[in-house]
Amino acid sequence: MKIQNVFLLVAIFIQANIFSVNANSVPYIGGDDTLKKAPKNWFNLDKSEDNIYGVSTEKAYRELLKNKKSKKTIIVAIIDSGVDFEHEDLKDNIWTNAKEIKGNGIDDDKNGYIDDIHGWNFIGSKDGKQVDQDNLEITRLYVIYKKKYEGKNESDFKGKKLKDFKFYLKLKKAFEEKYSKAKQQYDNINNFYKVLDAADKKLKKHLDKDTYTAKDVKAIKSEDKDIVKAKIVYLYANGMNITKKDLGEYVKQFEDRIKYNLNVDFDPRHIVGDDYSNVKEKYYGNAKVIGPDAFHGTHVSGIIGASRDNTLGIKGIANNVKFMILRTVPNGDERDKDVANSIIYAVDNGAMIINMSFGKAYSPQKEIVDKAAKYAEKHGVLLIHAAGNDSENNDVVLNYPHRKYKKRGKCKTWIEVGASSWGDNGNFVGSFSNYGKKSVDIFAPGVDIHSTTPGNEYKNASGTSMASPVVAGVAALVWSYYPKLSAKQLKKILLKSSVKFENLEVNLPGSKDKKTKFSELSSTAGMVNAYTALKMAEKMSK
Repeated sequence: MKIQNVFLLVAIFIQANIFSVNANSVPYIGGDDTLKKAPKNWFNLDKSEDNIYGVSTEKAYRELLKNKKSKKTIIVAIIDSGVDFEHEDLKDNIWTNAKEIKGNGIDDDKNGYIDDIHGWNFIGSKDGKQVDQDNLEITRLYVIYKKKYEGKNESDFKGKKLKDFKFYLKLKKAFEEKYSKAKQQYDNINNFYKVLDAADKKLKKHLDKDTYTAKDVKAIKSEDKDIVKAKIVYLYANGMNITKKDLGEYVKQFEDRIKYNLNVDFDPRHIVGDDYSNVKEKYYGNAKVIGPDAFHGTHVSGIIGASRDNTLGIKGIANNVKFMILRTVPNGDERDKDVANSIIYAVDNGAMIINMSFGKAYSPQKEIVDKAAKYAEKHGVLLIHAAGNDSENNDVVLNYPHRKYKKRGKCKTWIEVGASSWGDNGNFVGSFSNYGKKSVDIFAPGVDIHSTTPGNEYKNASGTSMASPVVAGVAALVWSYYPKLSAKQLKKILLKSSVKFENLEVNLPGSKDKKTKFSELSSTAGMVNAYTALKMAEKMSK
């Protein structure tokens, strides 16, 4: 992930007196086109044919599905930040509510949602306003508990209130540590952005070019100390595949974290206009499902089912799929009430698969999310969820939502997904991916995934957010050809048919030198595979 390179690069410049180095001896770590990269469609490739651990999509279409017809269109609900449903590679695969008349301001199908043509936006207002930024859940909880317990001592409480007070103390410590870390990261990255920006201006002037390459910079011979420094800064950044534009985006990302996500004085919920305390309330929001920032949801959608029948951009995994768009996730943490209502809406309106590429560390209204998950299970809907990107063991550190109910039992149609990489052996697992021998079911490609982005564009992104839709795509593909399978049967097929790597030694996510067996990272020790899943589905269907 580029962000890891950013932190590494910043650390180098902070910890080392790098400007004392002779610029002409700086190692050429990479160049404009010399860095090893994954093929753009690597997640669809096959190990035996392409020497890449993809999910064998193309092989499956060529060998198993060539003379077969898909029997059913699978509706996949995308609970996310919004989706650009006008994207050239997605527009033919967007779910449309046939019972609703577009733009007439009437709830034609009487489902409680007016003009819900392509889905619903649970983080918008009736008059069309949108929530873009929001807090992290830890911030919202900290504000609530601080009002009750700030300035108090343990001796002031007994029983449940004492337990709540102790929780507040832990929460306060966690919040303050998170804020301090975010502030330090922002300061460091912002400072380095200024350094890189200054270097860029010096190099442009020295080379008398508005655009230049790493080879141009490498060829510079100069005794001017400022040019030497600029050369060093640029070559190190370029060697780690970091551009000034990338760095500017990360500066904004961490600025937003402080300004919005961790700001105790920021609360945008009033925009929605619901009674937030009423968890039973369902009918709020609006029909604007693209939202102000649809990058994440658009990228997720393309992985599952970007059109395979055109010559544009990419090919998604499933060839007979429709996306139902549920805008629920802001730039911050999603809220439990919105997640629960999104799941219920998806089930009630015909979704068979729900992709959930989001997560958080706290879930204060988990009961209502559990109730929605039970509703989905009862109606035979498959829930697929990203395990998280904190290099954490989910058996130890909970990532919400998850399949285990607060009271007892667990959702039997839930699949938890970690992220694999296109590298071999030690680099087989995404370094950021959460894992868990008990809590994570399966891994799927989630590093450098090339997919659709708003405005008819295509970009790479990494995360378990990308791995989850790979599994959703394989699930939709299998189900469309074998629609008589139940959700539980389909889950069994996906897990049992996964390609196993029990004894493969990999880097433990989050560690540079600690190794572990891949079998310790999930319950199956497997990576999802379309080819093997289809073969097993065929066998089970006879």
